[in-house]
Amino acid sequence: MTATAIAPPGRAGPSAPTTVHLSGEIDIFTSKALRLRLLSALRYSTNVLVLDLSEVTFCDATGLAVLVGVHHRARAQGVTLMLTGARPYMTRLLHVTGLERSLPTMA
Repeated sequence: MTATAIAPPGRAGPSAPTTVHLSGEIDIFTSKALRLRLLSALRYSTNVLVLDLSEVTFCDATGLAVLVGVHHRARAQGVTLMLTGARPYMTRLLHVTGLERSLPTMA
């Protein structure tokens, strides 16, 4: 799993979203590092944190827990977390778990 921020700290404008591109597998082995990376990105987000899932190939329950936890932390800080680029696998996973109702997605 890799996470690359598009709008690194110090370069994002006050209204520009911070975008983090995720790739690879989000599972029990990678979730701790992902959580730390996303919380770091959240610290520098102004109003919107976008997670690009277009290159995520697998996600287990631990990965979903990271997404939900970061979503709750973002909301508490007044930041909107948005998911984008979910492949059919991730879309189905979010639908089956009911998370599509609580994790906002954008086209």
